[in-house]
Amino acid sequence: MYLTPEKHTAARDKKKKLVKRGLEIALCLVTIVAVFMVGLNVGNGRISITKGNQQNATLPQHLDYTRLDKVYQELKSNYDGKLDQAKLLDGAKKGMTTAAGDQYTMYFTADEAKTFNDQLQGTFSGIGAELGKDAQGNIIIVTPIEGTPASKAGLRPQDIVAEIDGKSTAGLEIDAAVSKIRGPKGTKVTLKIVRDKQQELDVPIVRDDIKVPSVKSEMLDGNIGYMKINQFSDDTADLAQKAAQEFKDKHVKGIVLDLRGNPGGLVTAAIRVSSLWLPEGKTILQEKEGNVAVETDLANGNNTLQGIPTVVLVDQGSASASEITAGALKDNGVATIMGIKSYGKGSVQKVIPLPGGAEMKITVARWYRPNGQNIDKKGISPDTEVKITNDDIKANKDPQKDAAADFLRK
Repeated sequence: MYLTPEKHTAARDKKKKLVKRGLEIALCLVTIVAVFMVGLNVGNGRISITKGNQQNATLPQHLDYTRLDKVYQELKSNYDGKLDQAKLLDGAKKGMTTAAGDQYTMYFTADEAKTFNDQLQGTFSGIGAELGKDAQGNIIIVTPIEGTPASKAGLRPQDIVAEIDGKSTAGLEIDAAVSKIRGPKGTKVTLKIVRDKQQELDVPIVRDDIKVPSVKSEMLDGNIGYMKINQFSDDTADLAQKAAQEFKDKHVKGIVLDLRGNPGGLVTAAIRVSSLWLPEGKTILQEKEGNVAVETDLANGNNTLQGIPTVVLVDQGSASASEITAGALKDNGVATIMGIKSYGKGSVQKVIPLPGGAEMKITVARWYRPNGQNIDKKGISPDTEVKITNDDIKANKDPQKDAAADFLRK
């Protein structure tokens, strides 16, 4: 299972004039852990203006652990049961990151970090659904990944996961829900789903090994190129470039870029994909710490698809890096957006490796579209709204894809 996402092997994007390396996420993912890891570059179209978040400069240099130790001593002296020191330490670390009050800032144990990294590459064992939270704090399905057990079981974006194997998800954090839903191939998990705030469904799902290709492409009738990006992994930009060159060689009349159900991933991948349509130097996004701009990400000049009419498809499962790409193409006037409003994740995460294989994922900035807007909890509204009904789903119809292709054929 994956979510975030928002899955994660550290991606190292080696470029000329690479000044330093790090780990960063756009998160994507709102996937089953809800986020994704990324190479932090200075250069490659990223202009570093300033570094170091000053918003917490007044906090003490070191914490006073006296009170924490008091809790430990009382547990040790009074708890009627066997305590595990490693679990207590992990719990304290998780508690500290949770106390930040940000759903994308969290601590991963070594096992959780491995799962997180595997998910970034689209390889994991579970049901294949990306999780998030709605405004009321409910665990929701951001999107079921195409072809996975979750998709085959009929899960839909915005379905509320009320129970996991008979236990309520009330107050549950996303990573805890992920752990409960994940499991070995061949085992079963049952989700109680609340759909449209009225219909309750018990959905049994058999877990499986999941491998999600990040990019698929094909030709549609009327010489229209169709590119579907499922997530922004470290192979996405190269696969998208290959598809783009094939489209150009075939002199396509237009391109449908399908970002529906894409929870996000690597910032660097989103920059390179966006650059396929944009003149060198065009702004793709800007990152801010508080009100201070710290990074400006620019198109790299590898604009294979520049000038080809394009429609970008988005829905409520399009998040983070997907929204970066959709916003960049829309605001620079090279694409029309169709579908329904996207998820709305406008923050950037950094992944920090810790001793023993553990990791921390921390929200380090907010990202802004070229038009200056931050889309967090707002999403990106389409130029033309096209919905998919339950009847369309049952009939295996895709009016959004059809509308995009028809628009380009005119």
